[in-house]
Formats: sequence, C-alpha cells, structure tokens
Amino acid sequence: MSLSFNGRVVLVTGAGGGLGREYALAFAARGASVVVNDLGADTKGGGKSSAAADKVVEEIRAKGGKAVANYDSVEDGEKLIQSALDAFGRIDIVVNNAGILRDRSFVRTSDLDWDLIQRVHLRGSFLVSRAAWNHMKNQNFGRIIMTASAAGIYGNFGQANYSAAKLGMLGLANTLAIEGRKYNIHCNTIAPIAGSRLTETVMPPDLVASLKPEYVAPLVLWLCHEQCQENGGLFEVGAGWIGKLRWERSQGRILRQKSKPMTPEAVRDQWDEICDFTNATKPTTIQESLASFVNVLSQVESGGEVGANPAAASASAASDAGINPTLAVGQKLPSSSFSYTHTQCILYALGVGMSTKDPDHLRFLYEGHPDFSCLPTFGVIPSQSSIMDGGLSSVPGLDIDFTRVLHGEQYLELYRPLPTSGELISEATVADVLDKGSGAVILLDVNTYSGKELVCYNQFSLFVVGAGGFGVKRNSDKAKPPLPPPNRAPDAVVIDSTTRDQAALYRLSGDWNPLHIDPSFAAMGGFKKPILHGLCSFGFAGRHVLKRFADNDPSRFKAIKVRFAKPVSPGQSLQTEMWKEGNRIHIQCKVKETGDVVLAGAYVDLHGTSGGSPETLPQGGGLQSELVFAEIGRRIKDLGSELVKKVNAVFGWEITKDGKKAAQWTIDLKNGSGSLHKGPYKEKADVTITISDEDFMEVVKGNLMPQKAFFSGKLKMRGDIMLSQKLEVILKDYAKL
Repeated sequence: MSLSFNGRVVLVTGAGGGLGREYALAFAARGASVVVNDLGADTKGGGKSSAAADKVVEEIRAKGGKAVANYDSVEDGEKLIQSALDAFGRIDIVVNNAGILRDRSFVRTSDLDWDLIQRVHLRGSFLVSRAAWNHMKNQNFGRIIMTASAAGIYGNFGQANYSAAKLGMLGLANTLAIEGRKYNIHCNTIAPIAGSRLTETVMPPDLVASLKPEYVAPLVLWLCHEQCQENGGLFEVGAGWIGKLRWERSQGRILRQKSKPMTPEAVRDQWDEICDFTNATKPTTIQESLASFVNVLSQVESGGEVGANPAAASASAASDAGINPTLAVGQKLPSSSFSYTHTQCILYALGVGMSTKDPDHLRFLYEGHPDFSCLPTFGVIPSQSSIMDGGLSSVPGLDIDFTRVLHGEQYLELYRPLPTSGELISEATVADVLDKGSGAVILLDVNTYSGKELVCYNQFSLFVVGAGGFGVKRNSDKAKPPLPPPNRAPDAVVIDSTTRDQAALYRLSGDWNPLHIDPSFAAMGGFKKPILHGLCSFGFAGRHVLKRFADNDPSRFKAIKVRFAKPVSPGQSLQTEMWKEGNRIHIQCKVKETGDVVLAGAYVDLHGTSGGSPETLPQGGGLQSELVFAEIGRRIKDLGSELVKKVNAVFGWEITKDGKKAAQWTIDLKNGSGSLHKGPYKEKADVTITISDEDFMEVVKGNLMPQKAFFSGKLKMRGDIMLSQKLEVILKDYAKL
C-alpha cells in the first residue's frame, strides 16, 4: 500500500532547488499541500529572488498538485508558518532544509562568516520549528526534519562554522523529540549526501551528477508519514543507501578513591583503558548517561578500587550475546507443574540447616507434629522449576550461554502459608532485560498457583556474564530493589554452622547444578571446591528471622529480598545480623570465619500480630518538614491546576530522622488539579526522594541546592531523576515559609 499525504500540509525551506525541490515535488505527488520556501539568495547568502520558489510551484501545479510560494528568510519563521495557515489552514510537516556556505579555514573565519551560518542553519530551524510547534501540539500531530551534515558529525577542514551549526541542529532535534513525544510530534535528523549548489563546490562534477536528490527524498517522506514512529533518530543517506547512527561509549575507568585526590598522572597511566571500546555501551538518553556517573559516585563511596569500571567490564564481547529486549520482555515461559508431599518439605528444611537438636524445628521436620508446616522460603523451589526445565532457552531474544548465568538477586512474597503437599503450577514472564555493561540482567517474574489461588510470587534476577553492551536501560522500576541496613548495631545476631555435606543435601530439593557437588566442574568456574547454593544461604537467613522475630509462625512471613554478594563454602558458619524496623527486618549475612558479606541489601517483611503491614510507617512526630508539606498542601488547593501544568509528575518523599524513615508523603501534580497525601498512596511515584528532615529544610530555605544535595549523597532519588529540575517549582516558588 503506497504512502499518501492527502490532507497534510508541508513546509519545505530552501525548496527552490536541489534537495528541497525534490522534497517539495515528492510530497506534492503524494497528495500533500506544499509551501515552497526559498529566499532566492546565492550559496553565500547574498541577494534575493522569487524565481526559484515560483518555478517549483509551477512544476507542482502543472502536475495537478497544490502549492504556494514563500520568499521570506527562515529567520522570519512566523511568516513562513502563516503562509501555510493562510493558504491551507494548518501545518503538519516542517522540513528544515535551507542553508548556505561560507567556507573558510578556522583562522580566516570572520564574525560575519560565523554568524550568517548560525543564523540561517541553526537559528532559522529553531524559529521555523517554534512557529509551527503549538499548531502541531493542538492537533496532536507533527513531523519535523532537521538537516545536519557529515561535516557536523565528523568535522571537515574549512567548515568550522558550518560543522558547529549542523551538529547544533542535531542537539535541537534530540530535545524536540523528547518534548514532542507526548503530543505525537516526532523530530528526526538526516545527514544527506546529494548533488546540490552547496556540494558542487566541494565535489567533482561527475560525483555531484551521480548523487541525485531523489535518492534522499524517500527517507524524508517516510520519516514524515503518520505510520512512522521513529523519533529522535539520526540517519546518513545518499546514493540509495540509508544508515542509522548512534553514540558509543567506552567502559572507561574510575580514577579516584574515597577521600583521595584524583591526579593527571592517574589519567595518563589509565589512558589506554579509558579509550578502549571493548564492550562499549550505547547510551540513548541523558538518564542513562547520568546513571553511570551516579553509579561511579556510589562505587567510590563504598570503597571501590581505582581502575574498576562502572559496570565491571567483562572479558566477553557484548556482540556475542544474542539479546534483544524488544523480543524478550513480556514473553511467557511454558507453565511448569510441581507435585510434592511432606517429604519434600522436610528435605528442604534439612537442606537449609534445620535439626532435631532444636525442639523448635520439629514443626518443620516431623509430619506428625500438631503444627507441622512448610518453611516459607520453600516457595522458591516450585518456581525455580520453570528455569531448571529449560523454559528460558525457548524465549525469543534471549540467545545466551547458560554456563555464564549467575543468580544475582531473589525476591519471594507469600500470599498464604504454603501447603505441605499438593500440586503447584508456576507461570513465568520475562519482566525486563537490563544492560549492565559487563553483562545482562534478566528479571523473571514467577507466579505460583494452587488451583486458581495465587500462593506466592518470585522475582529472579539473573546476571549473564559478558552479555552486556546491547544498548538499553541499566535500571528498571519493575525490579524489587535491595535495601541497606540501618546505620547502627544489629538488634539480633544468629550464628549457624553449615556442614560439609550442606550443598549435597540442599541439591536434593531440585537444584542439580554440578557447581555445588562436582570439584572438577567447580574448578572450571574458578572455585577451589564446590560452593553452597545461594538459595541455601537464603533459607538459613529466612528461618533465622522467622525464629527470632515471628516465633516460627509461617503465617507471619510475608516476603524476603536478598542480593547474593559472595559464595559460601560448605562447612563455613553463617552469621545473620538483623535490624528490626517496624515489621521489616533488615538482614545481612556474613561468613563468620572471613567476615565476607554473602547476602546484602536483604530484608524480611512480616505480618504484624494484629494484621499490620510492613509498609506502615511512623508518621511525623516533631518534624520540621511537616510545616512545609502543610504549606504545599494549601498551595495545591489554591493553585493545583497551574502546578499540574508546570510539573506534570508524581513525587514521592521519604523523610528520615536519625537515620530512620520518619514520614512518607506523595505530591501528585499529574492527576486532576493536584493533591497531597501523607503515608502510602495508590498512585506510583515518577520519582521518589529520600532526605533527612534537617537537609530537607536546608533545601527549602535555599541554603542547599537540590542538585548539590544529590551529588553529595544527602538527597537520594530513584525513578526519573531528571525531574529534580522541577523541585525548585515545588519547594521554592510554592512553599515559602
């Protein structure tokens, strides 16, 4: 089916000849009404004539098309758009094509040479596009083309002025693509190579004749069609060939340590690594770019070594991994069935260190016990069968080496105590795929049912070593994040010994990976001997919390989250440190003999004895910030609609006092006329900000800039961190004390 532009109105600047003329003729031939703009100047910007534009209009009309001429300079952008409105009543498409040349070597470039090029190319494109913007926004449709150049992308001798303007147009286009997206206004950039008045001065005549403008126009028409969803792209085009460009960034190196200076000698010594594009990343947004720097700050703050890459670059090239998140995310794995009896429950309890030496353990080890129960962490066993059965290998877009898959994190949530026997059905979905540079992270959500009743939910975070570099996001709001423990001594510590046969026993619950039993296989993985299953340590920690804070009552166990930090050798002792914060128990598990942290960022959520929820937070209590939020709430009532227009986001606030979360607020400036909520809120926050009550007040008073607070670690954000730019609107303009 051919592409039609019936009913569309197109403005092409610089359309009196060359590429512009070809675009105007092509749009008109497919039904568009065309405004043919051309000042009629020479290639250096001198003179003025209506002849060029009139001739193209005559060609279009002779073929039955609709066109009008416009002779204004692109610096009179409003006049160009008004011509379209006067003649055809609307404007749908703008092709910024007008341009001149004033080539000089850099040292010979005059102020006039520089200014004229910027005015015509960059400023002209800005003024014309701005004049069209609100019309496109109101009709919820618009397409804008910026014309860059290989000189802007790569540089070219004698064209410093032209190169700067052309790359400036790319930056302008990238921002318009972001701002216009929600209004269905798409902006793309082309870097064409074609025979024209501008290229005939720098190319041989036979090459100019061969590089016909009609080899470029089809790309422009496609990018401007309503069916095309491309937005923010950069394309080189010419001679019948089209290629898309993107940025690439080396893994880089961290050159400083906490509390130590960074030196130019360190830069010199690491220069080859800084410039090494092995396993290069391909950031596509400013958020992805900034995330790397935030990661560096975090790594340095935690004592990361000099030279370590922000993403710990792997030896395997990313291109070797056949990962396509577009295909993989949302894919469902084949359902898996898990039938079991009380025997499996008891075997699992033994596998995670339970013993008849402790009378409290009998309810999990003896089927005749009046309170015989299944350990809550057994919930990972039926769900992991969806992975063990090879279902992940059937997912399109996940062509990975399964010998390089590591278990990174685990989250388990129970909706009822697990039955001690029965048949459970697990349904797994690829929730997200992340590019961590040195590898890929696959988030796998698994819902497990007994009949039609949802029993538990698991999220597996799987790290594929060496599979990074495919150029997508590093983080996901779908991931269940680990949380650091409070900065104080733990409330309880339990030390438990594993046996030499702990891994051999635990594997009988279904994890048959030879890494945990076969010395030769473990050696291939770089370990001196077989290691304990991460989920075995997970089970140890879970039952420690259950006994210490829930009286071994499985019905009180709601959820557990852990990050697997280091391996454990069978025979070593596990030391579980616990901090109670309401119904949330933060945990950290170490190897007692070495002090190595093996489970980090971990916590267990318990149901309160009276049905409370771990999300219930202590609210307020002498916080200075209460006054500010009260004032924000009052202003929202008065000016909510105005704030929604300015901000258009939902901000979550977590206010801390003495290192503990003391209050939670949500400022909804996206829905309706705005609202303020204290405590948990149903609407998901676009960004969540954690800050102490004291630092919050410093920000409000203007003594501490939000950006400075962020980079100093006083203000922490998760979600769309670019929304920090709108904090001033909320805190300074509308919450003055």
